Amino acid sequence: MMARIIESGSPAFRRFLESILRPAAGGERIDRDVAAIIKQVRRRGDRALISLTARFDGVKLTRGRLRVAPGELEAARQRIPSADRRALELAARRIAEFHRRTLEHSFRYRDRIGMTLGQTVRPLHRVGIYVPGGKGAYPSSLLMNAIPARVAGVKEIVMVSPPSRDGDNPAVMAAAAIAGVDEFYRVGGAQAVAGLAFGTESIRAVDKIVGPGNAWVQAAKRMVYGTVDIDKMAGPSEVLVIADRAANPAWIAADLIAQAEHGSGDESAILLTPSRVLAEKVAIALDAALTDLPRAAAVRRVLRGRSAIVVVRDLTEAFQVANRIAPEHLELEVENPRRWLGQVEAAGAVFLGAMSPAPLGDYLAGPNHVLPTGGSARFASPLGAYDFLKRTSIIEGSAAALAKLGPAVARLARMEGFEGHARAIEMRAAGRRRAR
Repeated sequence: MMARIIESGSPAFRRFLESILRPAAGGERIDRDVAAIIKQVRRRGDRALISLTARFDGVKLTRGRLRVAPGELEAARQRIPSADRRALELAARRIAEFHRRTLEHSFRYRDRIGMTLGQTVRPLHRVGIYVPGGKGAYPSSLLMNAIPARVAGVKEIVMVSPPSRDGDNPAVMAAAAIAGVDEFYRVGGAQAVAGLAFGTESIRAVDKIVGPGNAWVQAAKRMVYGTVDIDKMAGPSEVLVIADRAANPAWIAADLIAQAEHGSGDESAILLTPSRVLAEKVAIALDAALTDLPRAAAVRRVLRGRSAIVVVRDLTEAFQVANRIAPEHLELEVENPRRWLGQVEAAGAVFLGAMSPAPLGDYLAGPNHVLPTGGSARFASPLGAYDFLKRTSIIEGSAAALAKLGPAVARLARMEGFEGHARAIEMRAAGRRRAR
């Protein structure tokens, strides 16, 4: 039996939970490599992008081939099978519909002492989207990143994705056309992040970089933060299922596999259940499902690592454990899942009931599949249209308001040792008195 079954009160469970909660080991070597790549891109621009692409992706480009011609995107949209195009367009519509509801709006009001206060909300002007590529193709990731930016009103959406020796992926290019990507560059890895952040001869710098990627991409995003904004540090995929004895073991096994098959080996797939019988049935179902799964080897690595079937005392304990782990995906395959939703304190996305598997959210339910990982759901949120907006505070005082608030402002300033702040307030009050 591949999947391990452990009891929640056992030493084995405590060791497992500690391994899940422990921060990832330091990546000093990766940081050194990424810092060198960023330095090279800043110094050599396009030449660095071209040489690094040849080195890491095995693809030889010229400066003229860095950018995908706009016409190529629309051509790919028309070239892919019509059923594929309809699926991408359906996903795009649903993602846009959901994210329009997440938008913030400008506001302004006048308070009781005569000050006008408010906030102006504007979209970012230019955003870079990283889409993983190379051996894989992830049009869904492109849609989930680009469409909220477009909904927010971002003027220029710039996409980067590592090229493949097999050529451009038509599904990704079609998705770029559907999502309204303005510029698409054939470059990936840390060098693409550096190019977006600092600019090269071909790529103009952006204001923010979003999108998942490997450890080198994530390190690069962290290093360029401050020059540009970033979305979040994305880690390997995670799913945690809470299930009662009535749950379907084959369906649960399928959902665990769905998030474990991504391929890094560091994914996490966990079942929490008070039913020992269900735990054993799920373990058997996992073995059966892996007999003919194309990515079975990748799933087995995950099941041997950051995964387990945990038999808990009751559902209350299951939610306590889940809140400590703060998973990316949390499935509630229990009777009356809405009743338990209030017990969820930390999760990237919650899927209610057996008919709401996580892959539904991965592709086209509507909410974003770019979710907090590695326990960061304790403080972080899914990607949304709000992530592509910036806010500016508006403050308009008046003589009457300054007369009422000025003495308190001056006192607070002097409490902090800032006499200049205090005088800037008091001279206006004095000037008003002289004017009278």
